[in-house]
Amino acid sequence: MEILNGFLDAIIGLYNDSGLSVLVWQNYVMVAVSIVLFYLAIKKQYEPLLLLPIAFGMLLVNLYPAIMDPPSNHLVLIEGAKSMADINIAEIGYPVTQGLDGQFYYTKPEAGGLLYYLYQGVKLGIYPPLIFLGIGCMTDFGPLIANPKSFILGAAAQIGIFITFIGAILLGFAPNEAGAIGIIGGADGPTAIYVTSKLAPELLGSIAIAAYSYMALVPIIQPPIMKALTTKKERSVVMEQLRPVSKLEKIMFPVIVVILCSILLPSSAPLIGMLMLGNLFKESGVVERINKTAQNELMNIVTIFLGVTVGATATGTRFLQKETLFIIFLGLAAFCVGTACGTLFGKLMYIFTGGKVNPLIGSAGVSAVPMAARVANKVGQEENPGNFLLMHAMGPNVAGVIGSAVAAGVLLSILG
Repeated sequence: MEILNGFLDAIIGLYNDSGLSVLVWQNYVMVAVSIVLFYLAIKKQYEPLLLLPIAFGMLLVNLYPAIMDPPSNHLVLIEGAKSMADINIAEIGYPVTQGLDGQFYYTKPEAGGLLYYLYQGVKLGIYPPLIFLGIGCMTDFGPLIANPKSFILGAAAQIGIFITFIGAILLGFAPNEAGAIGIIGGADGPTAIYVTSKLAPELLGSIAIAAYSYMALVPIIQPPIMKALTTKKERSVVMEQLRPVSKLEKIMFPVIVVILCSILLPSSAPLIGMLMLGNLFKESGVVERINKTAQNELMNIVTIFLGVTVGATATGTRFLQKETLFIIFLGLAAFCVGTACGTLFGKLMYIFTGGKVNPLIGSAGVSAVPMAARVANKVGQEENPGNFLLMHAMGPNVAGVIGSAVAAGVLLSILG
């Protein structure tokens, strides 16, 4: 009988130590959601560099929630101690206190979960600017410099952010939460994470997944909007070749942008500053080793940490709420409105230039670089196979990166 009781105690102990004793149905639903994201990242190759680590972080935290636990302290009873004289404090090495029950205890700190520490890079706003550093190293601002009017299209595509901000407030979200939701319309994952970590960290999982999902679905979401708002004649416009941009212009551009943005909108300086620093690495031509490190090793490491820890914020009890559905809906609305506004401003430029601007490039004003520019080029070639819009669309596209960072600065200045 004692053997049987010991066996049962062992089984109960194993159960209590397993995840089965603490997991709830929401955790299992999120495990299923993570598997869907694995499918999208691996099979469909939708933004795999971020969706894959996000999905794995989501899977891990819903199977082992303690991996995101913060550090804690717990009291340990000092057996046999009748007074402080009975305690060798130097040997214990921890603070000793006397409880209300007259017993003596020492406070023993316990380390937090692994992802809790990695998450501090998100919480403290470190990872997104480092991602922007890598993006700057890989971005050619030549098309934007050659055609400064692209700034208008990049700015127009950010209108969706502010319209959605108003819509989220009308649906009952607090202003800081509405700002975090609206930034999804910029189609810029690092910017969305940066703003959300500052304004509404409790929504980080929902907003990050929505932002990167819509970025991945650019080839599906944008073309119907672009075609609905333009005519076949407009989509067939062949634009003139862009003028060559000198090396001096490319070197001066990031410096000028940093000066203007930092003076006029200081809140945007961390993102804009790192973006332009990376671009200066690229264009200066004198720090090739640093340039390669920033756009390869550094960016890859930060991307892993960012994706896994953001995914780990999507616990079942926090993610599976009605607010999440609103966030996903509003994020889609923000992205669609941004695409539509960029395209409509492209139509205005088509009219004012006497038909020299293809309105499709306005849709690339969202900052999903370079996918949005490729989509504009593809839709244009469907109407005219000899139409090459990629470089023209890259102007609004990189302007959208700057525009989303500026919009983030505006929201942080108002709501932060």
